[in-house]
Amino acid sequence: MGIFDALNTSVGGLQAQSFALQNISGNIANASTIGYKGINTSFEDLIPDSLTPDKQVAGGVTAHAQQTITTQGTVSGSTVATNIAINGDGFFNVQKPAGLVDNVPTFNGVTDYTRRGDFQVNANGNLVNGAGYYLMGVAVDPKTGNPLGNVPQVLQFQNNFVPAQATTAIQYAANLPTQPQTQASATALAGTITAAGGLNPSDFAQNPLPVGSPAPPINNSVTGAVVNNQLAVPAPITAATALSGAAGTDSLAAGFQAGDAITVDGTTIDFVASGATGNQLNVTDNIGALLNKISAITGATETVSGGKITLNTGTVQDLNISVATGLSGPLTTSTTNALGGLGLGAPPITLARAPGANVGTGAVSANDVQTFTNESISGGAVTAFNTAGTPVNLQLRWAKTDSASLGAGHQDTWNLFYQNSTTASGSQTEWVNTGTNFIFNANGALASPTGSSIAIPNVTVNGQALGALSFNVSTGALTQFASSSGAATIGQITQNGFAAGQLQSVAINNSGLVVGTFSNGQNIDLASITLSHFNGTNFLKALDGAAYAATDLSGPAIIGASGTISGSSIEGSNTDIADEFTKLIVTQQAYSANTKVITTANDMVRDLLNVLR
Repeated sequence: MGIFDALNTSVGGLQAQSFALQNISGNIANASTIGYKGINTSFEDLIPDSLTPDKQVAGGVTAHAQQTITTQGTVSGSTVATNIAINGDGFFNVQKPAGLVDNVPTFNGVTDYTRRGDFQVNANGNLVNGAGYYLMGVAVDPKTGNPLGNVPQVLQFQNNFVPAQATTAIQYAANLPTQPQTQASATALAGTITAAGGLNPSDFAQNPLPVGSPAPPINNSVTGAVVNNQLAVPAPITAATALSGAAGTDSLAAGFQAGDAITVDGTTIDFVASGATGNQLNVTDNIGALLNKISAITGATETVSGGKITLNTGTVQDLNISVATGLSGPLTTSTTNALGGLGLGAPPITLARAPGANVGTGAVSANDVQTFTNESISGGAVTAFNTAGTPVNLQLRWAKTDSASLGAGHQDTWNLFYQNSTTASGSQTEWVNTGTNFIFNANGALASPTGSSIAIPNVTVNGQALGALSFNVSTGALTQFASSSGAATIGQITQNGFAAGQLQSVAINNSGLVVGTFSNGQNIDLASITLSHFNGTNFLKALDGAAYAATDLSGPAIIGASGTISGSSIEGSNTDIADEFTKLIVTQQAYSANTKVITTANDMVRDLLNVLR
């Protein structure tokens, strides 16, 4: 090692510092380059071999590039919907065209990797970043959302067309009022289902309750000693006839006695000798007083005419009339015992109303539409689609068919109807019962059905067949709470069908899904962007345009990465200008120092040469 070795070492130092300066200048130049990863310089000392440590001298130096690919750049928001950035580990899979054929890019199948995410849609429907790299991903089935394969391909969305999808399910959420305010409820008799805001099947020519459901009892009590829905009473009984009294007076032949009791729809009327209060009657009162008591319970008007008493119940519940002692069992036409001459038989007696003539048909005819509208509330509407993508206006209405407010044996029950036709007339069906009793607990929670979905079969609206629909109600989505408006409060009513449509624009969301907006208003997932990572990330080979190629030291690309995608975002350069300027000063000083060594060595060589003169 001598003067000439010092000269060579200094020259090597100048080269190493020049290499470092080149990297610094490149980092500074790319301070605003999207996705750029700075390159640092590492120095390696070159020690000449020596037999003994005490003769070993400081050697030369060489410089190596050191990648900072794993260092995250700053992620900032972007107004471009297809710009994306990666938070954490990972790279976008991209390809660069090998050429153009008829203005369409061709690819050689070589995949590169980048974090430069300023992608935008070009004329051919590809997502291309500012450096000309084409984004790759996996196509997604537009109907199911499932990936179509697992090998990334260059994405293209030009003229995508989505076929029509028929409605198969309706998602529904609403609160039904405890006391519906229907048009009919305001004028209905107290204690009736109609007054409770509900639907009275006896008001319809055909029973609109679910198909095959039992016919409701008719309004008049009809069992036992019956003539034209009236209980036969010996003439000349009138409303003024006394319930009990001496023989030969205007009283019933066998009157009531103190201690007797009559139960009407669960409410008891007690008979006392005198001083009756509340639901009590004096045994000396008249038939009119008894009928008034019954009317107050049933909400209907009880009458006596021509020696016959008509009992109008006004509720769906059976009318039960009993007394404290004596005969047991229901009245029939063969019963000959008379209670107070009323033809009710001897005590105790149960008078049960007979059913009406019609069982449930599950349909409302056009003739009954006005009654149905008056006794039900709107349940909202949704536009559904058939298999051809034809829009269908699906109207819904709720009718309360039973109410816990009517007393024992009753529970809050609703039926859901949909409009089958807007042009029906006469006996043609206009509204169809979906066939399910929705029953609510006293706390307003849905008790039945217990599942989250019911099937509505064979739905057809104005001749457009929708087929079987699933009416989905998630847990707690359908309730019955008090509402001052008395109307249904709709929280959600959506469906899963749509008409055919053509792609209009694309965007990339935070889940890395390319979402297409179509002319039919649908936003449909079209593709999933895949990320790759490497075991030796910082040993990738840098390419033009902030892209990288795999090397032996980096290892092959591994599909899947721990990083996440941020939509409408851009990752900037990871270059720190302040740090680069600091390194620039150090590099400049080191370079100058090496030149001083060369100057000194030159002076020493000149002095050596002067010795020879």
